[in-house]
Amino acid sequence: MALPEIPTLVGDYVRLEPLSHEHAADLSIASDDGKLHELWYTWVPDAAGMTAEIDRRLGLYAQGTMMPFATIDVESGKAIGMTTFMNMKLENFKIEIGSTWMAASYQGTAINPEAKLLMLSYAFDVLNCNAVELRTHEKNAQSRAAIEKLGAKLDGMLRNDMVMGNGTLRNTAVYSITKDEWPGVHDGLIARLDDLEQAEEA
Repeated sequence: MALPEIPTLVGDYVRLEPLSHEHAADLSIASDDGKLHELWYTWVPDAAGMTAEIDRRLGLYAQGTMMPFATIDVESGKAIGMTTFMNMKLENFKIEIGSTWMAASYQGTAINPEAKLLMLSYAFDVLNCNAVELRTHEKNAQSRAAIEKLGAKLDGMLRNDMVMGNGTLRNTAVYSITKDEWPGVHDGLIARLDDLEQAEEA
């Protein structure tokens, strides 16, 4: 099934724009911020692998299963990470938000919650999804805490779900947000952004 044109989603702190090779240099710097490419429980491309990873994501868009974005810090205009709509099953009104990473120095800021607000708004209000899924490594405590903070519910664990690049087996924690849960999740994200803004002003 052909996908819609990849949108540009704009907030106060973050802009999600269609991924392209023009982002490669910034993304290589972002990957090195915090040595994300060295983390064992996730996979983030290093500078040498960035072109191939952009090609992979763009190829999946052409195949109709992924919408890849570059995560842009509005203040600097720099690409600081990647995110996607993936495993897109629009005929079933269901997608997954995943393959997400962001430079370490931007983690814990307003950028991630605002990015999720923009993506979930597009998924539920434009694509009319019935559910949005989020998956992560069982051992990725930071990612799981961030997903749970959104208000997503744990659906279950896929045991021995995949082999990681280092040869270890990954149990995958599967979460989702349903259409009827979206208004509450939306309000929670707005409240978090308000709190972060007030903290910056204090």
